[in-house]
Amino acid sequence: MYRLVVATGNAHKFDEIRAIIGDIGVDWIPGTDIPAGPVEETGETYESNALIKAAVYARESGLPALADDSGLEVDALNGLPGVRSNRFFGPGLTDAEKIAKLLKLLAGVPDSERTARFVCHAVIVEDGNPVCSVRGAVEGVIIHEPRGSDGFGYDPVFLVPGLGRTFAEIPENEKSAVSHRGRAMRRVRDFLLQRVNQSW
Repeated sequence: MYRLVVATGNAHKFDEIRAIIGDIGVDWIPGTDIPAGPVEETGETYESNALIKAAVYARESGLPALADDSGLEVDALNGLPGVRSNRFFGPGLTDAEKIAKLLKLLAGVPDSERTARFVCHAVIVEDGNPVCSVRGAVEGVIIHEPRGSDGFGYDPVFLVPGLGRTFAEIPENEKSAVSHRGRAMRRVRDFLLQRVNQSW
């Protein structure tokens, strides 16, 4: 069986990735089982940050490792907060505080110019080398105030026009069908199916 470490200490993300990819014969190893410690994300792109994390977990575990990095790109802010979405507004802030700061930056920006996208880049490192690198994105707009109680991060202000709801108003299983991480992980799934077939 193909053994794969998910390079995150976030149990929710681990479960989400497993659920998106599904039961395809992979032996999933939680990142919390690997003594990799916190990994500093110093890359300038989503791909480089994912590669940094995957490489550390692969080295420490001796197994293939999957990592992803994601962020929100707002066109009116020239693509910011982007790759630094989680830390753009400073350390120690709650999601609600980050959202409030984002909305303040967008005060006065008309609806037609509040376009944005969530981006996710996923990488698998195997035997010290990246063997899979895929991207997923979903287009949306930033609304003027939060809506919904599900999700996390900037989800409550990211509206998907085709659905008429924010990411925080969409159940997890439905969100995975359209989200940036869902799109990236379905491409990872295609790669893993090949690896699983080779391991038999």
